[in-house]
Amino acid sequence: MTILAVALVAAVLVFAVVRPRRLPEIVAAAPAAAVVLAVGLVTPSQAWHEITEMAPTVGFLVAILVLAHLADAMGVFTWIAGLLRQQAQGEPKRLLTLVFGSAALTTAVLSLDATVVLLTPVVIATARSLHMDPRPHSYASAHLSNTASTLLPVSNLTNLIAFSATGLSFLHFATIMALPWIVSIVVELILFRLFFRRHLVPPDAEPTPHRETEAPTVALSIIAATLVGFAASGFVGVAPAWVAAVGATVLGTVALRQGRTNLGRIAYSADGWFCAFVLILGVVVAGVANGPIGDWIGARLPTDTTFLGLLLMAVVAAIAANLVNNLPATLLLLAALGTGAPTGLVLALLLGVNLGPNLTYIGSLAIMLWRRVAARAGSPADLRTFTLLALVTTPLTLLAAVTALWLVV
Repeated sequence: MTILAVALVAAVLVFAVVRPRRLPEIVAAAPAAAVVLAVGLVTPSQAWHEITEMAPTVGFLVAILVLAHLADAMGVFTWIAGLLRQQAQGEPKRLLTLVFGSAALTTAVLSLDATVVLLTPVVIATARSLHMDPRPHSYASAHLSNTASTLLPVSNLTNLIAFSATGLSFLHFATIMALPWIVSIVVELILFRLFFRRHLVPPDAEPTPHRETEAPTVALSIIAATLVGFAASGFVGVAPAWVAAVGATVLGTVALRQGRTNLGRIAYSADGWFCAFVLILGVVVAGVANGPIGDWIGARLPTDTTFLGLLLMAVVAAIAANLVNNLPATLLLLAALGTGAPTGLVLALLLGVNLGPNLTYIGSLAIMLWRRVAARAGSPADLRTFTLLALVTTPLTLLAAVTALWLVV
């Protein structure tokens, strides 16, 4: 039974990576979940518990995906491109720093999917318009989609899944994770500048002229108000998902009135098939978590929040993310930790599953998606460059982030 459970999870992940004929991930996940239920690896009541536990998280994900689409429709990313061109002043190192800043904020506020899908093409096009090598800036977008996804519960689906297990409010979560977030980004920026030093050479040609873009004040104001709502939600007892839904509704109303989008595009941006896949994946992974493998992992995970305990938790989570992808790794390790796990260990787990996936192509869905987006934008990823960069940056950023977390908790 254990072998079957592992094989089903592996089959679903391979399908999600390959996506034959661009079929949605649920095409493999739904039959796998049916087998898990049929052979008794997971009971119907356990499956229903997994789905109901994940439902608020998936609702939150829907709202954030829609909010990111609406921000793009309202010209937020066009405006960011204009700022990057203007502020870079023809200096590649300066542009790289600006890309780090914009990618970090985009990931934190609108989730890593917005950074990968919406910001990556903007970054590549901006570098080209300035006659710069787009590779350092494209790889920065990829890495920051993971590295910068630790600040807020909304920044990453893994955060949303683990948020309730932390026992923290939205604002308390952000306060604790702020220092690890800043430290990991700064360390990675330094390493990027060293790694790509030969590519960050000022170009000889003059930049292509572009018109200045006005700031989308209305959209930025609504996004800012939504962030304030997230921060205040814990004090008034309102789930952050409701705040995200309100923000998306208000921005959607404005976008529809201005003809910037339509209901079909909004519905498509919610990515219903992927959200359903997340729900069902929880059932498939439960087949492993509820068996001997889950018990074996749980018995070997740290139980204290000493520096070594936090580091071990983060390293295990990073390894698991690169073996089975960060989403299943989060579900599996949370189940192995059990209820009542120390908050510090849950946060260290998140550092591992968020920063660790920068090590390989299959570590996170964001990296898989970035490869497709970058190729379509004319700057395809190179395995050798990606791997060497990963070996240089990932261990050091993870160590720095865990050290910062230990200082905070």
